[in-house]
Amino acid sequence: MSRLLYESSVSYKGYLIIPFVFGKADSYEIYSYKLLSEIGYKSQFHKADNPAGIYGNSINNIVEIAKEHIDKNSKFVSQEDRFKSRFIYRHNLIIVFQEGGKYFYDHYPPELLNNIAAPKLFKSKYECINWIKEGLEGRYTRQRMR
Repeated sequence: MSRLLYESSVSYKGYLIIPFVFGKADSYEIYSYKLLSEIGYKSQFHKADNPAGIYGNSINNIVEIAKEHIDKNSKFVSQEDRFKSRFIYRHNLIIVFQEGGKYFYDHYPPELLNNIAAPKLFKSKYECINWIKEGLEGRYTRQRMR
């Protein structure tokens, strides 16, 4: 599997659709996707790997396949977009949340959907994002020195 294409992710009805290149046939890329659910493990599709079992020939095509599968099979649907405050930094997905005047985040590395965020609360979104970037810069610098 190639890295997850977080920069092409799409938020849809309480899910984050995350495409990736599954493989190649001749010189054509075959796309698949993974899902995150804003309700986490309460959803049968949280961290699911292509639950539709259908692959696509483009990012747009695989996103449409995922949306159709969510429309037909998901018991959970949300109109709130908890993934709206997300950004990609050094191919890492960062989702910032606010609750009760405090900020926290989820952090997913480029290769897999495992949340590696530190359990830390922040007073502002800016403080949260700066802390994440400093941590990733430190990791990047250490990897380059090896």
